[in-house]
Amino acid sequence: MAASERRYDILFFGATGFTGGLTADYLAAHPDMADLRWALAGRNPDKLAAVRDRLAAIAPDAPAPELLTADIGDEERLAELVPQARVVITTVGPYIHYGEKLAAACAAAGTDYVDLTGEPEFVDRVRARYDQTARDSGARLVNCCGFDSIPHDLGVLYTVDRLPQGLPITIEGYVQAGGTPSGGTWHSAIHAFARARQYAAQRRRMARGDRQGQGEPARRVGSLPARIHWVDRIGAWACPFPTIDPQVIKRSARTLNEYGPDFRYGHFVAVKHLPKLLAGAAGVGGLFLGAQVAPLRKLLLSIRDPGQGPDEAQRAKGWFRVRFRARAGTTELLTQVSGGDPGYGETARMLAESALTLATGESPHPDGGVLTPAVALGRPLIARLEKAGLRFEVLAGG
Repeated sequence: MAASERRYDILFFGATGFTGGLTADYLAAHPDMADLRWALAGRNPDKLAAVRDRLAAIAPDAPAPELLTADIGDEERLAELVPQARVVITTVGPYIHYGEKLAAACAAAGTDYVDLTGEPEFVDRVRARYDQTARDSGARLVNCCGFDSIPHDLGVLYTVDRLPQGLPITIEGYVQAGGTPSGGTWHSAIHAFARARQYAAQRRRMARGDRQGQGEPARRVGSLPARIHWVDRIGAWACPFPTIDPQVIKRSARTLNEYGPDFRYGHFVAVKHLPKLLAGAAGVGGLFLGAQVAPLRKLLLSIRDPGQGPDEAQRAKGWFRVRFRARAGTTELLTQVSGGDPGYGETARMLAESALTLATGESPHPDGGVLTPAVALGRPLIARLEKAGLRFEVLAGG
């Protein structure tokens, strides 16, 4: 079905959840929505109606979304609804358990798709199973449209745009943030830790397939040494930060010519005091080990309900900044992306603006496939986020 013939510009799964509710609130008040048609989909009609009533109070002059009863695991229902939409948003996680059928339906229907996953296993599974289907249908499936990995992926693109072209590039990203995690984020992290061995096996299979299916790459893309070190330029200790972000950034670098003939990236969390850094690393290590044991994993999951999240006062105290130290030839540059509450307020903003970039036809990438934010959304999304209040800036050099 052609985009102009589809009933909805945006079809939203997960608006009754915590982060989904924040995203729906943001969309309802957005000026672009005056010209767009949208619908909320979920299992519980009463909860959907409550969301619609709340949105009407937030933005009484905005078009009300339609309400559609659907289970995200019901393939027949998804096959009925998804082709009616230009763009699907989903905040229903953990995605490794609840995301695949919706991504598959979008790939088959030629429907663009955005999520806020930070789960590497899920992203790799979607790439391996549905990239060719999405290429054939024209669907742009864009994972990681929240704090994982918008500030990092687009921050690197912003930085690369300000470096001389045609030279080898090295960039180090340093992440600092403060905020309160939600129950959904907690559950996704514990499940990801528990599935570390399955994910490692999946990565090995994908690497073998990549080597067999591809010729010489257009550019070399790799990682900088992973070590704890002091960085004078930012006045903090840097520790390797094994999130999905460097994986996403390197995929962008393999696709976009601007990243030069040889691109290297290192991803670190920045902490001013070494004892605090070491204590944090030990805590994460303890959670990882606990997640491997079923009774301990069950106990960890019981600590937070998936629907819980920080209140408005807690979110108001949240903040983040990601600084990028870049070198290309003799040019050195220090840039920064910064904003408010990273996990919820800003994630809702990033996800909503990502969907709007696709729904309004601003995407710079016309072809389908499983794509990164920098490739699918790129500079138009940077402009949207700057207008919405995120800061992209050059701190030094250039």
